[in-house]
Amino acid sequence: MQLLNNHVLQGADGRPFLVDVYQDAAPTDRPVVIFAHGFKGFKDWGYWDLVARAFARNGFLFVKFNFSHNGTTIEQPLEFADLEAFGRNNYSKELTDLAALIEWLKAKPRPLEKVAYRPDRIGLIGHSRGGGIGIVAAAEQPDIAALATWAGVDGLDFLWRDRPELIEQWRDEGVIFIPNARTGQQMPLYFQLYEDWEAQRDRFDLPRRLAALDKSVLIVHGTHDTSVPPAAAEKLHEAAGRSHLVWIKNGDHVFGGKHPWPWQSPPFLAAEAIEHTLEFMKEKLTA
Repeated sequence: MQLLNNHVLQGADGRPFLVDVYQDAAPTDRPVVIFAHGFKGFKDWGYWDLVARAFARNGFLFVKFNFSHNGTTIEQPLEFADLEAFGRNNYSKELTDLAALIEWLKAKPRPLEKVAYRPDRIGLIGHSRGGGIGIVAAAEQPDIAALATWAGVDGLDFLWRDRPELIEQWRDEGVIFIPNARTGQQMPLYFQLYEDWEAQRDRFDLPRRLAALDKSVLIVHGTHDTSVPPAAAEKLHEAAGRSHLVWIKNGDHVFGGKHPWPWQSPPFLAAEAIEHTLEFMKEKLTA
């Protein structure tokens, strides 16, 4: 297994973000799979490294990254050390980051110049909110050939949907705070997040983007997900023209994982999600 860890790219507003690339030693034209983390997530969370290694062993160039404004920093990639950046994040910035990553891969940069891979055959996995970002990116990026959502949201307004009182409070105060149960932090969200969504409702309308998407979609969701209810997966599946829905029986929002994850194999529920997604990506990207 060959790794490129914590490579620095420039993202939205010129803010740097970190990228990891995994490959095995096989001299083959590998398709690419990119993993996008979710809200309050980061590339080194839990067992994501084991997901990356599983895909690399199966012939993919696997790429995971931190969104530039996810709250981590170049110096502290495992901590939410910059809550101001977290508060300034929005969906346009995350899509800018993902587009910058794809352009970097397409350029076959010096760290990857001797690696045989297909930047025109990209599969994208998005977890939770990353699944929502993935839907928009798949609609806008022609090099993304296949999309898998893991516990994906059915709308990027999930934080304030049907809560007009929250929107008014947010508008008046300019900021709301979201607790992070794991770290105990109160994480700010500035009203510009809502404004970004409001100004681009059509762009961020996930069912609408899925309905018009002429690409294969795999929807993987736990039956016991209390963070993003199973009904969200059903809504995405109904909207998509070419989708396959896989239920992970008894699966929660992270398929049995936690952070940190000290073991050398993923949770058995996550292994099921990995297996389904591997089969899907092999079929869609290597045919």
